[in-house]
Amino acid sequence: MIPLKYLRAGLSKATRGPFTHQSSLCSTSQARLASSGSPKQHKPPSPRKKLPDKINYNPDSFSQAPDPEHGSYKRVTSNDLASYTEPPTRVKMLIRDFIEDSLYNPNYGYFPQQVDIFTATDPINFQSMRDAVEFQEEVAKRYAQYGVDGSTGPGRQIWHTPTELFKPWYGRAIAQCLVSEYLLKYFPYEDFVVYEIGGGNGSLAQDVLEYLQEEYPEVYDRTRYNIIEISEKLATLQRQKLCEQHPCVTVTTQSIFHWEKVEPAPCFFLAMEVIDNFAHDMVRYDLRTLEPYQGVVTVDANGDYSMLYTRVTDPLISSFLSLRRRLSHPPPIPRLLKYPALRSLYTNLPFAPNLSPPEFLPTRLLSLLRTLRKYFPRHRLLLSDFSSLPDTIPGVNAPVVQTRYQNTTVPCTTLFVKPGYFDIFFPTNFEHLRDMYEDVLSQPTSLSDSEDVGPRASPLAGGASPLSVGSGFFSSYHPKNRRTPTDGVTSSSGLPVGERKSSVFTHAEFMDTYADLARTRLANGENPMVDYYKNVKFLF
Repeated sequence: MIPLKYLRAGLSKATRGPFTHQSSLCSTSQARLASSGSPKQHKPPSPRKKLPDKINYNPDSFSQAPDPEHGSYKRVTSNDLASYTEPPTRVKMLIRDFIEDSLYNPNYGYFPQQVDIFTATDPINFQSMRDAVEFQEEVAKRYAQYGVDGSTGPGRQIWHTPTELFKPWYGRAIAQCLVSEYLLKYFPYEDFVVYEIGGGNGSLAQDVLEYLQEEYPEVYDRTRYNIIEISEKLATLQRQKLCEQHPCVTVTTQSIFHWEKVEPAPCFFLAMEVIDNFAHDMVRYDLRTLEPYQGVVTVDANGDYSMLYTRVTDPLISSFLSLRRRLSHPPPIPRLLKYPALRSLYTNLPFAPNLSPPEFLPTRLLSLLRTLRKYFPRHRLLLSDFSSLPDTIPGVNAPVVQTRYQNTTVPCTTLFVKPGYFDIFFPTNFEHLRDMYEDVLSQPTSLSDSEDVGPRASPLAGGASPLSVGSGFFSSYHPKNRRTPTDGVTSSSGLPVGERKSSVFTHAEFMDTYADLARTRLANGENPMVDYYKNVKFLF
């Protein structure tokens, strides 16, 4: 038997899913969609001398100094770097662009070049297993089939999703959640429309659609399943796996951040194990003034990194900080330092730092929420990912940075590592995410946005229907647990009752509600689909 902690150590992406079980197995992410993908094409850089391979990318404050010419470096974004065939030099960029380039650059990024998805050839027969130990042995045996890493370069970055580990029962739980809401609100007046980002090898979509075929054929006949996939390789795999068997499937190779097509119909939006790989920005706070400073990384001619901090000028960072203030989510500053006198006393102490520890802001997550609001105005979001992670680098809301080398997971203490060789993934504060999501959805749609959206009313409501005046036409009362309906948008019953506000669930709570737990229960009564993934939450 391979103890689970060693199994976890040998799975790279699997390490990111310590279920916070006594010996933890892990979950994964399908975050290829998280990149800013489908970038604007730029002229590739002129050929230059190849730099020697580096071993140590950690800064050495005693022997290294920033390049004095860093001020003249070209400012780039991840879209600018998409045409590069090797990591750039003599440039500077925001931290989110550095992360996106490291993870998603088509030519050297971690996801396009390194990652293999663990695929379950045959579902695990849970009921035939004695206990969790035997289950762990079975998973280790399946991973061993991928072979041993070579002696050079990064190892095979094999990672899996709970969809594969608990196939098909995990996907069926997701399907039951969605179809229950659909039957309650929209059937038979609206089609069952699903959008999934981060579709991986198509296993989740396959399990959902097969469940509908078997249990809800009348819903399957009205299903439109759309996958938005940034990876051409994975999109091809999804089409081969799904489109012939399920003609209702459409696969679009595009980044969700570049999506510009409005879906006027009610729809369900899936983001399963995706947002942990969404790029974050870094800020630090001046401890004298509490003013935030955005982090900018510079890359010198030798490929070495330096950090600069400038006043916040990036619009996305500024809007995130403004949203957080509106939601009364305080910055991670010790409470005592909020008092000017104590702050002055502290900052005048010998060797006292002038900047706070780094804080990582989920700015790309905010971009996703705005995309949902603008292009999917009648969506219902089902999102799942890590709420906490061990072994993160220093900082607030900091990521795990790791790779796999010779069958061993190698964790790092710095973000600044060779682009493309390392996974970078973040935890999510789901309570803060819920607040952000509801606030973004509650903002009034601008006139230009309204013109883009077009007609959104139910077939039950005609163009001259008095329902277009909104929910206030019927009553001045609106429950606090529901969003204010968009004018003219009605439910399948014809009443503009609004959408129920989203809630946060633990992994166990969600599975207790929607999964067929008898199918994953072991002989001794343990149930790994409930007992594992204790550091995962759902937003629905």
